[in-house]
Amino acid sequence: MPQSIIKIRLGEVLGDNNMEKIRILLAEDHTVVREGTKKLLESQSDFEVVGEANDGEEVIELARKLRPELVIMDISMPKVSGIEATKQIKVLYPNIAVLVLTGYDCDEYVFALIEAGAAGYLLKDTSGDELIKAIRHVKAGEPVLHPRIIRKIIDRLRAPLEEAARAPAAELLTGREMEVLKLAAKGMSNAEIADTLYLSIRTVQAHLRAIFNKLGVGSRSEAIVYALKKGWLSLEELP
Repeated sequence: MPQSIIKIRLGEVLGDNNMEKIRILLAEDHTVVREGTKKLLESQSDFEVVGEANDGEEVIELARKLRPELVIMDISMPKVSGIEATKQIKVLYPNIAVLVLTGYDCDEYVFALIEAGAAGYLLKDTSGDELIKAIRHVKAGEPVLHPRIIRKIIDRLRAPLEEAARAPAAELLTGREMEVLKLAAKGMSNAEIADTLYLSIRTVQAHLRAIFNKLGVGSRSEAIVYALKKGWLSLEELP
């Protein structure tokens, strides 16, 4: 039997130990909720919970030490709120994505957290499958927020947008990157963008990573807000 076939079959039996895992930091002050969430996440072979925080100060410190790819953030925590912790993490480590998981759904918190740089906002009645999908969407650079939520945020930012300097996109982004960003702003998934531009999904993901790195952001929502502030996109281009 050829060695390549033997290796493939061994990989199927033993699993791929080289699989790239999504490194996750949990910030939740309720032990039962945190332990339940951790158990759910660790049931996924591509997830790794690298740390747990009981309060806002601890999550900021652990983000510094562990540099996870994603923080799952509660809002109401001792010492420092999830809103303030998100602000500090995004300022210090813009490439760390923050996914909010909370029991609060009021507009005030939604606006504050998205403006602080959160990549998504979920409620605690979200199913386990929905949370898992949301984490993978964030990892892929795809939006977790419904387009109507993005529009509400943009409406609140309308006045600052009208006063913002309109620096040309060409100073930072290539033509292809701008095409990808415009389609992302329409709410298209990576697969839909790939079909529209006749690219592979991997190429689309690479363009999105390049966009995030150049703009110093960690999610589509942040990139879209940035582009709107610079005048590269208009509100009419949003869904």
